[in-house]
Amino acid sequence: MSRIGSRTTGRPTLAEVARLSGVSPITASRALRGVSTVAPELAEKVMAAAASLGYVANPAARALASARSQSVVVLIPSLSNQLFIDTLEAIHEVMRPRGMEVLIGNYHYDIAEEENLIRNYLAYQPCGMLLTGFERSDVSRQLLAASRVPCVHMMELGGEAGTLSVGFSQHEAGRAAARHLIERGRRRLGFIAAQLDPRVMQRAEGFRQALAEAGLRAPELEMLDPQPSSIGLGGELFSRLLASAPDVDGLFFCNDDLAQGAVLQALRQGIEVPRQVAMVGFNDLPASAHMVPPLTSIRTPRAAVGRGAAQALLGLLDGKRVGAERQDLGFELVVRESS
Repeated sequence: MSRIGSRTTGRPTLAEVARLSGVSPITASRALRGVSTVAPELAEKVMAAAASLGYVANPAARALASARSQSVVVLIPSLSNQLFIDTLEAIHEVMRPRGMEVLIGNYHYDIAEEENLIRNYLAYQPCGMLLTGFERSDVSRQLLAASRVPCVHMMELGGEAGTLSVGFSQHEAGRAAARHLIERGRRRLGFIAAQLDPRVMQRAEGFRQALAEAGLRAPELEMLDPQPSSIGLGGELFSRLLASAPDVDGLFFCNDDLAQGAVLQALRQGIEVPRQVAMVGFNDLPASAHMVPPLTSIRTPRAAVGRGAAQALLGLLDGKRVGAERQDLGFELVVRESS
């Protein structure tokens, strides 16, 4: 015979957890979701009761009962990129005190895969979504519009009126790299990039524009490869560019891992950085400050983007008026010895 208040499956219920811990089901639910307004001593009792009963929450049942889950979906193009790891950590820091469950979808820079993730996650009735950038399939746009799920876009600025975005100008970051190298007296400037996602190409366009304005645009000094960005690929692309254009004296890399690979390859080939060729990376990953020489890079506000996007989404869910539709968090050029 099943316990009173248990499901027909025999699994313990939230009502049993509440009864054992001496609180209401609502308080028990909030404590289990980590809502910060629950008194610590009550939360401890609820957690102990849940552990003793072997209780596991059923988010699908919760969503069915409320017509809205406590889940927030975050879609990112990569889990191997430190940029997105820092962003995800910040999102968790904001969402966890509110008892929100963060569901992560990695679409590997594939808009068809992102479309599948959007379709699948919408079935769970998430209360909100955090999306990376603006490039996605028409079907994905239709699914999101029909769902009416609140969305905030990360890493880029723009979109249609009424679209919330938190990030910085990728285009201006590319311009800043070009201006820095030009100010350093470099005249044969190249661009090395991989992955070639929309944000990489926005940086490329900013870099090209600044060079064109200075009369220094040289398309033959670009090395673009659709492979995933990596240190090994950075060294390989640097060697290939140097073989075809030995007079190149300044390089901007779309990501720090490519730039780090180029710095290491320059050491192997006996090429002096920055005397022979100056180098600028992007994202300012932790290892860049410890390269030989230390790498100049554009520091991006990846954690601040995650926090800002999460806070903007919570504002939407709370029915609060959100300030600017475009929250530009800027970037910083960190000048080190490589340039």
